[in-house]
This record gives sequence, C-alpha cells and structure tokens, in this order.
Amino acid sequence: MGDIVRTHRQIVKHLAVAAGLALALACGGSSTAPSPPAGGGSPGPIGATITIGSNGAVSPATVTINNGESVMFVNSHNRPHQMASDPHPDHNQCPPINGAGTLDAGQSRATFAMTTSRTCGFHDHLDDTNASLRGTIVIR
Repeated sequence: MGDIVRTHRQIVKHLAVAAGLALALACGGSSTAPSPPAGGGSPGPIGATITIGSNGAVSPATVTINNGESVMFVNSHNRPHQMASDPHPDHNQCPPINGAGTLDAGQSRATFAMTTSRTCGFHDHLDDTNASLRGTIVIR
C-alpha cells in the first residue's frame, strides 16, 4: 500500500509541474516578453496611456503629462510595434520615449520618466512612414 501512495504522490507532483508549465506558456510566459531597451533611465508615475488599437492607429495621438511622468504604450494590434522618439531614424528628440521599446501584440510598457518640459514627437520605428502610428507627447 505504501508504494502505491508514493507512486500516486509522484504522479500528482509531475502533473502539477506540467500544469504550471502549460499555464506559463499559455499566458505568454517570460520568454515572450522582450527586454526593455538598455540605458536611458527608469519609468516614472504613469501620466497618460496611448493605445495602438486593433485598427493599427494610436489613440489618443496627443497626450499631456507632468514633468517626471511616463507614458504607457499598450499594443492592442495584431503585430509588434516599436515606439520611438522622433526624428526617424535618430530617435534623439526625447530619448525617454525609446524606453517603451518593442511591444508584441497584447503587451504594454512605459516610457522612461520624462524630465524636461517640451513637446516630443513619436512614431513606430517598424513602420515609420505610417501617419496613424505617429503622435505627440507634451511634457509640462
């Protein structure tokens, strides 16, 4: 009887491990999340959210945040987008925007904290000529 109980416990343990792995893979797991870009700072409090909708356009196209805040980019489209500061391809007008990096479908990530009051343009580096993926962030 003791051997049967031990065998049963081992089977249950293996099934639990397998179920956990299956859940992690089904929910995206850490292997599908791209790493944030290197350098540049860290996120501040979220001052606004910009969504890339299922239509492949950003909404709203213009947001206003306070100095020290970040913007959350949400990708609700069916393909990856890499949100970056204007101008293309230098991305140096407002480097904190580059902190959002590449977002796979369904992912979201904040820019780095924006600490200089100004107006910044952004675009999708992977589709830089698409006007529906361009916008403006006003930092006050």
